[in-house]
Amino acid sequence: MTIFLSTSTAFFIGFIITPIVILALKRANFIEMPGGRKIHTGQIPSMGGVAIVLAAFFGLFAWLDFEQINQTRYFLVAFAIMFSVGLRDDLIELSAFQKLLGQCIPAFFIIVMADIRISGFYGFLGMYELPYLVSISLTFFLLIVLTNSFNLIDGADGLAGTLSIISFSVLGFWFYHAGMEAYSLISFTLVGSILSFLVFNWHPAKIFMGDTGSLSLGFALTSLVILFVDKNGTMAAWEGYKLGAPIAAGLALLIVPVYDTVRIFIKRISKGKSPLKPDKSHVHHFLIRMGLGHDKVALLLGGVKVLFIVISFGLAGLNDHILLPFMAVSIALLGVWMDSKTLKRVKVLTLASPPILEKLKDDRIKSKKKFQIAESILRKNEINMN
Repeated sequence: MTIFLSTSTAFFIGFIITPIVILALKRANFIEMPGGRKIHTGQIPSMGGVAIVLAAFFGLFAWLDFEQINQTRYFLVAFAIMFSVGLRDDLIELSAFQKLLGQCIPAFFIIVMADIRISGFYGFLGMYELPYLVSISLTFFLLIVLTNSFNLIDGADGLAGTLSIISFSVLGFWFYHAGMEAYSLISFTLVGSILSFLVFNWHPAKIFMGDTGSLSLGFALTSLVILFVDKNGTMAAWEGYKLGAPIAAGLALLIVPVYDTVRIFIKRISKGKSPLKPDKSHVHHFLIRMGLGHDKVALLLGGVKVLFIVISFGLAGLNDHILLPFMAVSIALLGVWMDSKTLKRVKVLTLASPPILEKLKDDRIKSKKKFQIAESILRKNEINMN
């Protein structure tokens, strides 16, 4: 009941304050202009993550009891710090080094203080427990990379919100059945706040979440997925719904940003470009270029994520030696097929459209106005012949 109340509270608070945030951002001129890597039209306010995080914290502190707050305090502090990093970046853009330094602080709280980390490989490749320093280093790397991967996937209306709602919902149910009610409540509360934001972020979007939202949600999601993987890999079967392939299940919960990051890194490096140089080669850019609308892109990629989550949970008896390679090969083949279909579709659309020079010539001709003398002026009796 408490989980339902917290989720509902976050939704209604978010639904109420998001229009206020939109109005305030427009008046303060915090808007995203179209052009460059921006694929939207019109002037849309950003920093919508303010509404998401405020609604989430309102629901959490209204319904978490003292023991639950004490249990999750380091996670909540880290979440708040990452929110401040995203807010600072939206207000005054941070350099890459400054942003990385800012992300290290909440990562420290998660790994060292909250002790949320990948403690081993749970039998995969014959490895179980990792040395403490290796565990910390690996978890830090995953936190930073996956948080920023989620940040990069936020490029189409409703996409980041749809993907995060799916993952937080699955995590909420799993934590509840594993007896981790505090983290279940956090997951479902975030679902409520994101749903309220999605009402205004669905295509055509009235507001974007910005780094304030994407960094915060990406960090919270990555942290909870790491907790899910480690708890699932180390718990006894009677403690909850134990999966035989915890690493594959964690990958399924983050499959879209992981695939997108690996894909663009390979493409950029193969072309001799810096893998960190931004461009319009993300998976959502390709799908939109193919002719799909923003809403269809969000539903399609959300459906892909649901498919892999169903596979990982439905084949719970298999271990990572079988399921992890299967998922990796499947997503790679799906990506190659999608890229080939996209390129064919782009070629068809290009051939169907008139050549650019011809179009410019037609536009130039249309824009020219022929000088004509009105017939009435040519009448002899109206022309001064002197």
